Amino acid sequence: MESLLYTAELTEEDGTFTVIVRDFVNDTVQTVEVSRRAVEKLPVLLAALTSKQKIRF
Repeated sequence: MESLLYTAELTEEDGTFTVIVRDFVNDTVQTVEVSRRAVEKLPVLLAALTSKQKIRF
């Protein structure tokens, strides 16, 4: 059975980008403002997550 553990959203309002992470295991929500540059790098991070190469965080 599949269980939803986390969700992540990226929102933009008046040029301000916010990441919202919901943790369903611990019933918490975290938000953090991120730069436009960080948003522009998301495709690179997602590509790394889907590649077969090992990722070092």
